[in-house]
Amino acid sequence: MTHLTADSIAELFTGAVMLAKNGDKASPRGMATREVLNVSMQLIQPRARLLYAPPARIINPAFAVAETVWYLSGTDAPWIYEYNGRLRHYTDDGVLKGAYGPRMRNWARKVDQLRRVVEILKEDPDSRRALIQLYDPARDAAGHKDVPCTLGFRFQLRAGRLHMTTSMRGQDVWIGMPYDLFFYTTLHELVAGWLGAELGEYHHQVGSLHIYERDLDQANGLTDVNASKIMPDLTTPWDSFDKLLVRVEAGDETGHPGWDAMAATMRGYRRWKDGEHEQARHTAATAGGPLGEALTAWYDELTRRADASAPAARER
Repeated sequence: MTHLTADSIAELFTGAVMLAKNGDKASPRGMATREVLNVSMQLIQPRARLLYAPPARIINPAFAVAETVWYLSGTDAPWIYEYNGRLRHYTDDGVLKGAYGPRMRNWARKVDQLRRVVEILKEDPDSRRALIQLYDPARDAAGHKDVPCTLGFRFQLRAGRLHMTTSMRGQDVWIGMPYDLFFYTTLHELVAGWLGAELGEYHHQVGSLHIYERDLDQANGLTDVNASKIMPDLTTPWDSFDKLLVRVEAGDETGHPGWDAMAATMRGYRRWKDGEHEQARHTAATAGGPLGEALTAWYDELTRRADASAPAARER
């Protein structure tokens, strides 16, 4: 097994991209990739979770936030497409059948696995049974388009520190990894807070770490990347958590600085999509911190893309 360790997502991402680029060729479902099998990664600072690696890789932080809120809310509602319309390509009858939220918060319409993790570790801090399962063979062998890449999460509380391990059948390092790690490490931080524990080690285990050959040219532009900044604290009481998520999705203030920045990121991006670009930039500035900076950079990238496509549109 190959091991990678880094302090921040930027450093871990860079190492994982370099590793995948030099992997073996494979073409699952006819899509050419380079892959490395059985990779284990460790993120020392789980709160250094927001990737910013210009000019090669600039992510949409509003989608990172929205997807995290969507998962944690336990929903498969279509509002997520407002932040990433490409997800519609993976739907069956308009629904993402592999959505993590319902599986995590309402497995078989019976079990809130997230709640159970907290309950189990409060009852028995040394337990090895604090697990969240996402892959469901009874459903995922049916042939729908969206099959979870993530198999599940394990939580271990030792010496007052909460450690978390994510297991994945496959990880698209270039497109998916920055968004996945944003959610996973947010989940890690939240559970640690609900247990009154320190944030421990984050481990990421991947069966197939891969990059699609269509993304290789962009990946070759990845050079020196600065370490990611530490995100604001997100710990919040369990009893009011679901109500807080509703407010964040709506873009409303919550009274919690970290979650207010998340809400402002979602609110600002909706303004951008509505053509209110000046107001959207103002909202990004108001959010401040790593999210505000990343959102401003994303608006700059969208502007650059629009300007680049304008001459071609005029020629047509």
